[in-house]
Parts: sequence; C-alpha cells; structure tokens
Amino acid sequence: MFDPVIAPSGTLLGLLQRGRGDGTLHALTAPRPEALAALNQCVLRDPRHDWQVENRSLYYARLYLDLNGELDAIEAHLFGAEDVLDTDESRTGLALAVLGHLASYGRRDALELLRRYAAQGSNWAWALDELALRDDDAGLRALAAPVLARFPADPEGDAELAAAVRDAFEPRPWRLWAEDPRESVATRVRAAHETGCFDRWQRQMRPTGPRPGWSVRAVFEWAQQGLERGAALHVPAARCLSAVAGPEDRAEIIQAAKDGGDGARCTALRYLADGNDPDTLGLIEDAVATGSTVVVDAAVDAFERMRSLAAVDRARGWARRPDELGAAAGRVLACRGGAQDRGLVLAALREAVRGEGPDAPTLWTLIDGTGRLGIACAAPVLRHIYRETASSHLRGRAARALAATDPSFATGFAVECLWDCEESTRELAARHAETGDARVVERLRRLAADPAEEAEVQTAVRSRIGPEETAV
Repeated sequence: MFDPVIAPSGTLLGLLQRGRGDGTLHALTAPRPEALAALNQCVLRDPRHDWQVENRSLYYARLYLDLNGELDAIEAHLFGAEDVLDTDESRTGLALAVLGHLASYGRRDALELLRRYAAQGSNWAWALDELALRDDDAGLRALAAPVLARFPADPEGDAELAAAVRDAFEPRPWRLWAEDPRESVATRVRAAHETGCFDRWQRQMRPTGPRPGWSVRAVFEWAQQGLERGAALHVPAARCLSAVAGPEDRAEIIQAAKDGGDGARCTALRYLADGNDPDTLGLIEDAVATGSTVVVDAAVDAFERMRSLAAVDRARGWARRPDELGAAAGRVLACRGGAQDRGLVLAALREAVRGEGPDAPTLWTLIDGTGRLGIACAAPVLRHIYRETASSHLRGRAARALAATDPSFATGFAVECLWDCEESTRELAARHAETGDARVVERLRRLAADPAEEAEVQTAVRSRIGPEETAV
C-alpha cells in the first residue's frame, strides 16, 4: 500500500484525513465543490497509517450524506484499469466500506455500485461482505453466477473456491447459495464448504512447534532456528520454557541471558522477566548495553512487562537515560508509577514529542499514563498531539487524557469529538461535552437516532439527554 501523505492539520483536507470532528464541521461550511473534492481524495487515497484498525468509513459516509455527494469519483476509482493492475484490497477497501454505510442509509446508487463491483471487481470479496450485511436475498442470489464464474471448474479452481468459502468474513451469501434452487450452484458451494471444513480440521491435526518432553536446550535451539528464518519465536519459546524448566535449569537460563545466541538470549530474558527473577533487571541492563537490535528490543519489552516494585523503582533510576531503556522506563512509570513520578512521565512525554513527533509509538503509553496520573500541566502537550497526530486512535487517547487533566475540555475539544471518526472518542465526548452549546444538543439527538451509531455511543448519549429528547 502507498504511504499516505497527510496535509497540514489546519487545512480542510488535513482535518478530514485525520478523521477529526472539526473536519466535518469545516466541510459543512466550506464551498460544496471544495468539500467534496477533499472528501473524495480521502476516500480514494486512504489516509490511514493503519487501515485495518482505524475507522473512517462511517465518518466519510455521513459527510457524503450531509453534502448530498455524488459517487462518480468512487465509481471511476473502482472500475478503472488500475483495479486490474493493483489488486491489493487496501486500494479499494475504504471506498467499498463507505458504499456499504451509504447503502445502509438507503442510498440506492451505493447499493448498485457494490453489486456491480462484487460481480466485476478484483476486490469482490470485500464488496460481497458489505452486501451480506445490507442487501436482500434476491440481490445476493443474483451474484451467485458471476462470483462462481471466477473459479474454473477444475481441481485448482475448486481449491480456490473452497478457500474463499472458508475464509469469508460474512457467511450469509454462501449459505444462501448452498440452498440455491439451481443445482449447479448449490452443489458446488456445498462441496466447497465441506472441503474448507476438512482443510481446517487437517491444519488443527498438524500442530508445529515445541513438544512435551523438550529440554531447555531444545527450546533455545527452536527459538534460534525461528530467528534464522525471520520469525521471532522468543515469546512462545519463553512460555514453553515455563513448562519444561525446573530450579536446576536456572543457571543455564541465566547464562543464556548473558551471552547466548540471539534467540536463546531473547527467550531467557523474557522467561526471567515473567518470573520476576531477582537477576532480571541487571541482565536487561547488560543486554541493552551489549546486545544486538533484536536482543535490545526483547530486553526492553521484557522490562515493560515486569510488575514488581523493584522494576518500578529501577525505572525511576533509568528514566533519564537517553536510550531505549530510558524510554521504556518512562512508559513503566506511566503505567505503574505513582504521584511522585509525574515529573518523570511529563518529561518523557515532552521528550518523545520533541524527538519523534506527534505520531511516536511511545506516546500511546505515555498519554494514558498522563491521564491516569492527572498531570494537569501536560494539557498543552496533549492538545498539540490531539491536533497534529495522523492516528485517530492516538488522538482518542489524547482526548481521554485531556478529559482527566484539562478543565476546558468539556467546552473545547469535547464538542468537536462528537463528530470524530472513532466511536470510542464520540462516546467520550457524549459523556463530557457541555450541553450549553446548541450544536452539542442537536448532535446528541442525531447520534441517538442514527441506526448506524454504535450502541456504546448511544448509551452515553442517553445518559445525557432524556428519552423525550431523542425522538425525531
């Protein structure tokens, strides 16, 4: 997938790409052609850094409805020549999900586009999943012939069909087709379903990995072999070590943590950390100083998993280190530190933003810790992250921390969060937004009446307004 280029946060395009509530509010007051152009750019060039986790489809679909937007640009995107040349589902997934939401809102043109694409497009399985949730039985039955025609009636085609049936996210179309009155359709789909079930059973009967009776050395060798193949197995290997190692094996494990091969060293560090072995912290410090990148990462990760008071106390001493272990110490204090650690957590937060920017992975934990510890003077940094991050999930965490630290949140960011692309952020806003703002009351009513809204959001909304106010 292409690397998204995110426009500045102060522009309409930048706001919409981030999925911010202010994006919708600005689009509704901007010239309609300009708003639709920015919206189309977002839908056709997915702006999410993690498209499998972050939400945008409902957010964009609602804006298409509010703008009464045409779907010509989406149609051209789906049925252009590039659909044959670039079959990666991330190219068309967002557009198809937006069409799915529009179809659920009653947009017939969106439903027809999904049907056409399921019959003709390369990412047909995604379109079929969207239709499985929204289309009627007749519409789905009409797609049986074009979908099955994608799979040649030979052993290879039958195997591909069985895999498609087995891996379908929404089984409804396949179940309908298995009962289709056309014998040629029903027979083939039922056979594919039976083959898929048999394949799944066979995979379950062929487990790979450690076996009962393995020795400590065998576990270390398995972890090293995985590393040499490019697969990091030290986490499952550490779990296996917990099953096979006894007190008499401690010396061997300690030695592996000191100077074993990378696979063995990572496994030993993880095992010792999970068991709160008294030598673990010293071994982690040595590993960060002398180990390879793989070992350093495993040592830092093992340290962050430790729950002991000794680990928290050591984190206070390591928090000012200008390396990976110092950054990890800041995160440990954010998760498990006390009021006396507020200064160290705030310093780690500021350093992360200054050194790595508003999308740094370390910010996720630090922001949560800032809210947990109620660090009020962190509000300016949190506001900066909220505005600038391209991650809608990280923005939601910043909003949650602001709700705990910033007295102005209820009349400020909480208002725009009612239009945010993430349901958890809308839920937070529904609980905090000041209802003295007329926009807030109207938005709460609309969310309460919207059948596409998540149940958690609607529950939060109803806790703020009476049943009589939700009627439309």
